[in-house]
Amino acid sequence: MALTPEWENRIKRWERTLWEAIYLPVMEIPLEGFTTTLRLTYEQALQGNFIPMPAGTPWGAKWEYGWFRTRVVIPEVLQGKRVVLRLEPGGESLVWVNGRIEASIGWAHKEFTLATSARAGDEYEILLEAYAGHGRITVGDGPNLWGVQTVPEPPAAQTRVGNSTLGIWREEIYQLALDFTTLRELRDGLDPLSLRASEVDEGLMDATCILDLELPEDELLESVRQTRARLKPLLECRNGDTTPELHAFGHAHIDVAWLWPLQETERKIARTAINQLRLIEEYPEYRFLQSQPHLYLMLKTHYPELYARFKDAVRQKQVIADGGMWVEADTNISGGESLIRQILYGRRFFEEELGVKSEILWLPDVFGYSGALPQILKGTGMKGFATQKITWAYGGGEPFPYNIFWWEGIDGSVIPAHIFTEYNSQTSPRYVFERWNTRLQKNGIQTMIFSFGWGDGGGGPERNHIEYIRREQNLEGLPKVKISSPAEFFEDLTRRGLPRQKYVGELYFQAHRGTYTSQAKTKKGNRKSEFALREAEFWATASRVLRGYEFTQDTLKNAWTKVLLNQFHDILPGSSIRRVYEEAETMYSEVLQECRLVTEQALSAMVQPSDTEVTVFNSLNWARKVCVEVQGKLTEVEVPPCGWVTISPPGESRLDGESRVQAGMLPEGGAFLENEILRAEFNDRGEITRLMDKETSRDQITGKANVFRMYKDVPDVWDAWDLNSMTEDIPVPLDGNSFIEVYSSHSLEASLRVTRRLHESDLVQIIRLRKGSRRIDFITGIEWRESHKLLKVNFPVNIHASEAIHEIQFGHIRRPNHASRQFDADRFEVSQHKWTALAEEGRGVAVLNDCKYGVSVKGNSINLTLLKSPLAPDMLADKGLQTFTYAVYFWNGSLLESGLIQEAYDLNVPPVVLKGNGGKGSLLQTSCSNVVLETVKLAEDGSGDIILRFYEAMRTRTHCQVQLNLPFTQAVETNLLEEELQPVLLDGNTMHLEFRPFEIKTIRLKTE
Repeated sequence: MALTPEWENRIKRWERTLWEAIYLPVMEIPLEGFTTTLRLTYEQALQGNFIPMPAGTPWGAKWEYGWFRTRVVIPEVLQGKRVVLRLEPGGESLVWVNGRIEASIGWAHKEFTLATSARAGDEYEILLEAYAGHGRITVGDGPNLWGVQTVPEPPAAQTRVGNSTLGIWREEIYQLALDFTTLRELRDGLDPLSLRASEVDEGLMDATCILDLELPEDELLESVRQTRARLKPLLECRNGDTTPELHAFGHAHIDVAWLWPLQETERKIARTAINQLRLIEEYPEYRFLQSQPHLYLMLKTHYPELYARFKDAVRQKQVIADGGMWVEADTNISGGESLIRQILYGRRFFEEELGVKSEILWLPDVFGYSGALPQILKGTGMKGFATQKITWAYGGGEPFPYNIFWWEGIDGSVIPAHIFTEYNSQTSPRYVFERWNTRLQKNGIQTMIFSFGWGDGGGGPERNHIEYIRREQNLEGLPKVKISSPAEFFEDLTRRGLPRQKYVGELYFQAHRGTYTSQAKTKKGNRKSEFALREAEFWATASRVLRGYEFTQDTLKNAWTKVLLNQFHDILPGSSIRRVYEEAETMYSEVLQECRLVTEQALSAMVQPSDTEVTVFNSLNWARKVCVEVQGKLTEVEVPPCGWVTISPPGESRLDGESRVQAGMLPEGGAFLENEILRAEFNDRGEITRLMDKETSRDQITGKANVFRMYKDVPDVWDAWDLNSMTEDIPVPLDGNSFIEVYSSHSLEASLRVTRRLHESDLVQIIRLRKGSRRIDFITGIEWRESHKLLKVNFPVNIHASEAIHEIQFGHIRRPNHASRQFDADRFEVSQHKWTALAEEGRGVAVLNDCKYGVSVKGNSINLTLLKSPLAPDMLADKGLQTFTYAVYFWNGSLLESGLIQEAYDLNVPPVVLKGNGGKGSLLQTSCSNVVLETVKLAEDGSGDIILRFYEAMRTRTHCQVQLNLPFTQAVETNLLEEELQPVLLDGNTMHLEFRPFEIKTIRLKTE
């Protein structure tokens, strides 16, 4: 039957009144406390100077913590009752009861049960640690249009003590409220003309006539029981055979850092863990997913007793330890080897520390997913991938088509993938209906993941979540809800039949495009640290094998975990508060220092002392001609692949005019650089007005290149995250003074220097050309003083193509350079790694970089995004000196033969020069220029075996010979976990390797 408005209002009124009647406060609880910015243990806090802090007391400066205590004695009136403590110190809090961590409270968990059946006279000593916060910041669509901090620093007091009470939890009323809401929300999702809806309506109407909350307590509870009896048959009706099923588990998505620093996350995981342990105790069927090993490590380090209890729940299979990565990492910017280490270190922690095998990559909140990821997942033994954020097309765009599909990566690897539609969800019928009804695909799907709970300080799921699920397991008219896990979901998917649908390539996120650029120093720290770790591992492994240098697989593990930690999806993308970036920069500095030390020590073991000679080391698997300064003189030397060469002080360079690099001023103004291959002419702003290829007599640009463009950048929703499509419609004039001059002129290289004003900022740029090179480098320093501005540099090139080629991890991807259809238009800003190119079949031009990730390509113009200056959540984002290098490079011939990969690595991996004589040597040589040696390291198992990781970089099937000059007894191919797959075909010391396009191949050289 259809409810009349009168009945609808009555039912909603009774429902609201039920929920309000559950908690009955009995007595106020006074608090006393003190504040501190120090990290205190429980024992240290007890020694604090506690003073009375009644309701209304202001407290809490920025980054401050409040410690509060009280003492509770159970009065006679609460004998045998379920007693609840509702504490309101003014912030998220961890609670000790009689010296043991027993609960937490926060914005979602307002109270906790002190005793399920209280005994009069029992005493409880309560201690709380509460977080005051980090200041007033708005992000997203808040009251401040620009989404910025309203004040640079918060006022002295940020919060106030509230009213804390002890009271009765009226469990029978609570259970009735759950029954009532379950049926009322079920009814709202049913066909109103169905018999089921009619019967539920009658039950709810009857319930409002039976229930009388104004009766004395005993009579009231009797009316509650009678009401539950009336509703019970309606809750026992079951579904038919074709009902969809949701795999449900508790979850608390915790951002490792975001609007709070790492130190606060240590408390957040503790607060969440204790709440979930309490729920597990009361609900034995309940299961909770905690996905990030770094959070387990935080718990282990700072709360060992709580960690032991949490770890025991993992053993009991009530805490689901799965998720794959060390942290839920960004996959656009993180390097390829980093993504492998995220899973390698993550799985290793899960297995060695927790005794479980993690097989599902859980990344619900990451801002897009690299096309290299399926191969990495397959290679690391992962059996499924789950996310949800890809559905957030809040700025418009083409909807993603599938929930369940095969995801195919750039190399052809496929893995089952699932996109669910929420990760901080409630579980009442309204949300169950919503989860199913908002699915992306309507056919070929019978099941979905249903994660639930409050994240980021909400403390995870609460009793309501589990109580609703108890009622919803098989409730007629509602999708079935089954307590499960991500791994069990994919196992069930396999039993039901894997999907027919396939999605090929990257999972592009149609929002948060600004995260490719925000917080430039952190992105630079990531790139430099990744390559520093590569160099340190490479040379330390070589020196260990050749010279006995002391180095193990764990020597650099601490440095690696710092880099992996900072790849968390709100740190590296640039969407956290300022303190997070100050701490990240400190960690990057430590990583670089440690890597330099290891590299220098390792290489020192490979050279003999010499006052006049230097040895040049090249970790790349191709020979390189490099310019090296020896005793004040610049000399050119060719260094063998993966090798080294010693040089003595050079004599005077004698080169004829054609082979000499030249720099000079132009009669009409401006300047030029020229070598035997190209001539580049510049105006006084450093803009290229002509880039002549001497081989073809063709100008490589159309119009001016190296042109800086600045735009007003005020995203309508998320300031640091987003970049709107209309940003380039709001240019900022750049008419400041400029000056160009010859900076250096040498037979091997020459350079110009440009100084100019860019709006409120100052730029100094060294433009460099080397002998025999088709690459011009732009070594750039900008004193950045802008707010809400975006800076790009544009290269309109003389190439006709309908797509641009962008390097990503272990390969490249092609994206449209036009807006012919919606999804083409949506990709107006994309991510890249070391280069982006436009190519015809026989020629091409690329823009290379040493730390920039955002780029747009429109028609024939490659537009590298250099800086973005949001105001939230960091008002000072990227203010100050920014240094970086980019380059323009062109070639004639096919992309395969372009040398582009080599040039990009050359820009990012400078040779190492060390004083001393190391002779000449090479660790290995490869026969194919399109096969890249990405990593040389020691095996993770401590065996001392050497791991070589190669990949094919040009999308073509390749037979490659690798000549080894390393001691080994056997060569075997492994997966990315370094588990043996098959022997390698050997001809003496030469390996024969077959690569499919973009294939990653890992080789273990056994040393014993």
